[in-house]
Amino acid sequence: MNKLYVGNLSPSVTVEDLKQLFGERKLPVADQVLLKSGYAFVDFPDQNSAIKAIETLSGKVELHGKVIEVDYSVPKKLRSRKIQIRNIPPHLQWEVLDGLLAQYGTVENVEQVNTDTETAVVNVTYATKEEAKVAIEKLTGHQFDDCSFNVSYIMDMDAAPPVQTPRTRRGGRSSRDQGASQPGPSGGLGAPRPRQQDFPLRMLVPTQFVGAIIGKEGLTIKNVTKQTQSKVDIHRKENAGAAEKPITIHSTPEGCSSACRMILDIMQKEANETKTTEDIPLKILAHNSLVGRLIGKEGRNLKKIEEETGTKITISSLQDLTIYNPERTITVKGSLEACCKAEVEIMKKLREAYENDIAAINQQANLIPGLNLNALGIFSSGLPVLPPAAGPRGAVPPVAPAGYNPFLVSMPFFSLSLHAVSSSSAALQQQAPEQEVVYLFIPTQAVGALIGKKGQHIKQLAHFAGASIKIAPAENPDVTERMVIITGTPEAQFKAQGRIFGKLKEENFFSAKEEVKLETHIKVPSTAAGRVIGKGGKTVNELQNLTSAEVIVPRDQTPDENDEVFVKISGHFFASQTAQRKIREIIQQVKQQEQKHQQGAAVSPHHSK
Repeated sequence: MNKLYVGNLSPSVTVEDLKQLFGERKLPVADQVLLKSGYAFVDFPDQNSAIKAIETLSGKVELHGKVIEVDYSVPKKLRSRKIQIRNIPPHLQWEVLDGLLAQYGTVENVEQVNTDTETAVVNVTYATKEEAKVAIEKLTGHQFDDCSFNVSYIMDMDAAPPVQTPRTRRGGRSSRDQGASQPGPSGGLGAPRPRQQDFPLRMLVPTQFVGAIIGKEGLTIKNVTKQTQSKVDIHRKENAGAAEKPITIHSTPEGCSSACRMILDIMQKEANETKTTEDIPLKILAHNSLVGRLIGKEGRNLKKIEEETGTKITISSLQDLTIYNPERTITVKGSLEACCKAEVEIMKKLREAYENDIAAINQQANLIPGLNLNALGIFSSGLPVLPPAAGPRGAVPPVAPAGYNPFLVSMPFFSLSLHAVSSSSAALQQQAPEQEVVYLFIPTQAVGALIGKKGQHIKQLAHFAGASIKIAPAENPDVTERMVIITGTPEAQFKAQGRIFGKLKEENFFSAKEEVKLETHIKVPSTAAGRVIGKGGKTVNELQNLTSAEVIVPRDQTPDENDEVFVKISGHFFASQTAQRKIREIIQQVKQQEQKHQQGAAVSPHHSK
C-alpha cells in the first residue's frame, strides 16, 4: 500500500538524488529505493507519508530537467475495485461526495484516511473493477471549488489469486487438519482477522505531557500497558502543533480505567514538577452518535454522574464537528479520584449505547431479508466512525465486531451516505419486493433543508434510495409539521427514512440532548387492523415493548377507497423501522390467510361435484 512508483526520471538520476529530494521535502527518507532506467520504486513507512509524497512531488517537482511523476505502485492484477481520491476540500459535505461517487457505480465502502494534508483523502471500494475504472477516468481532475481531485488505484488484495496450499507428505497433516491457525505477533497471514470486541477509551491530553507519558525510551508507557494489560496508542504525530493529542486505550473496562488513572497521575506529577498551576481535567472523546444517550433526557444522566462523583462535566458543541472529527470532547473537572470515578460511569453509559446500537443493527438486518447494512452507508456528517476504535482522531479503525462496520454506522444520526446497495442484496432484488408507501411527518421549518438548493438534496436522496419522495402541500400556513410521502421497497424505505432522520439531526432541528423522534403513518387493510391491535391490545403492547416505538391504531377510522386505515408510529429511527417491519409482517400474514381462504373457496365446488 505504501510502495510508490516514481516515473519520468532522467537517466542521470541516482538513488542519492531521490533521497536528497525526499529530505528536502521533509518526507521520510525511504529505506528501500529500487532504481531502474527512467523510473524507481520507493517504499514509504506508512500511508500518510506515501500520500504526502504523491501530493507534494507528482507533476510539481523537476529533477535533472524532467518533471517527475509519483503514484502508488499497484500490480495490474491488483488494480481492481479500490481507488484513492485525494485533494478533496475538507468542507465538502459527505452527501455531495457520496452523490458524486454513486454516479459511476455501486459504492461498497468509503474510508477516510487520516493525513497531514490540508485536504481530505478517501479510499473507495466499488462493486466491480469496471466501475472503479470509470470512476478513475471521470473523477481525475474533477474540479470542486479550487481543488482538483487526484485519483489512483490502490491495492485490492481481494483481487489477488488464491494462494495454493502446499501439499503435505503422506501421513503428515495439512494445516487444515491442525485446527485453527495460531497467529504470530502480527496476527499471521493464515490467521483469521481478529475481531475487536473491546470498546476503547479515547482521551485528549495536553501535548506538553506526551513526553512524560511516553517516558525515556518509552519505559513509562510500557509500564502502563504492562500493569493494566492494555494497548495504549498515543497519536503524537497527529495534528502537528495542536495543543492536545488523542490517546486510544484498548482493554477491558477495568483495564481502560486503570490506564486512564495512571495517565492522569503521570500528568499530575509532571504538572507539579513543572509548577503548572492549572488543574488538569480529564477529557474523553466520544462519537457524537453516542453522546445524546450519555446526556440523557433533560441532562439527567450527566447530572447524576456529576452528583455521584463530585465533578463538573461539560461537552463540546455540535458546531465543533468537522469532516475530520466526528467526536465530541467530554471534559471532567474535579480531583483525580473524582475524575476517575466519573470516567467509569461515563464509559459505562457510552458502552451501553454502543452495544444497543450493535444489537439494533443485527436485529434490523434480520427484519429485511437480503438487506445489506454494510452497503447502506449509514453514518454521520462528520467522519463516520463508531467508535474510533483505533488509530488517530478521525482515522478509520481496522477491525470491528462481527456484523458491524464502524465506518458505516453512526446512531442515532442515521444520515445515510449515498452508497448504493451492493450485489450481495441481489436476492432481495430478485424477489421484486412490493412498493410500500410511508407518510413521515417532519417539522415545517425543516422542509427547506430536506429539499436543498434548487431541489438538489431531495433529488439526490430519491436517486440514492431508489424511492419516490414527495412533500405534501401544507393544509394551512400555520401547520407545525409537513408530511413527506415516501414510496419504495423496504430497502428504499430504510435508506430514505434514515437519511431524513439524519438530516434533521445534522441541521440542528433537534438539540444535542434530544434523540430524533418522528411520527410515521402507514396504511394497513382494515381487515388487518384488528390483528395489529390484538386481543385486548396485546399485540400492539408487545409491539411497543419490542420496538420502543409508540404504536397507535386510531379507533373509529373510516376505511378509504382501498379499504385501508392508518397506523401511527412514533419513535427514533430504528424503533420506527422495527415497528414498520413487524406491522408489515402482520399484514403479509393476513393477506396469505385470505389468499388460502379464497383458493379453498374456489376449489371446494369442484370437489363437491
